[in-house]
Amino acid sequence: MNKTERQRWLRQIETLMSMGYTYDEGEALARISRTLRRWYEYECGNEFGSIERDEKTGKPYWVIYLESTGERKRWPTRDMERGALARLAAIARHPYYLQTDPRGATLYLLREGDVPEGERAESYYTRGVCVY
Repeated sequence: MNKTERQRWLRQIETLMSMGYTYDEGEALARISRTLRRWYEYECGNEFGSIERDEKTGKPYWVIYLESTGERKRWPTRDMERGALARLAAIARHPYYLQTDPRGATLYLLREGDVPEGERAESYYTRGVCVY
């Protein structure tokens, strides 16, 4: 971690502490955000395959498609999303929004007034505190 990254990290922790979170909770929220971002990246897929949930059981599987034969293979994989969401629910003191597009930050904590009354968080989540 270079100096700029360290300063950004400290500003994020200070912001979370001003919202009522402890230092350890701030670290946990950042870890949860990184875990979910990685999960969403895997759902989109890479050159090695992707994560898909079984429609009947909800269990996640690592899936590959063999181009040469068109065959689909899958293996059970650990459900890191479920654990991260459970930890988030236990820690979060504010409403939050999860951006499932992995091209940016995943977790946004929304303060009172960030979302106008009667509006949906999906339209105003960037007014919240981005945790990355």
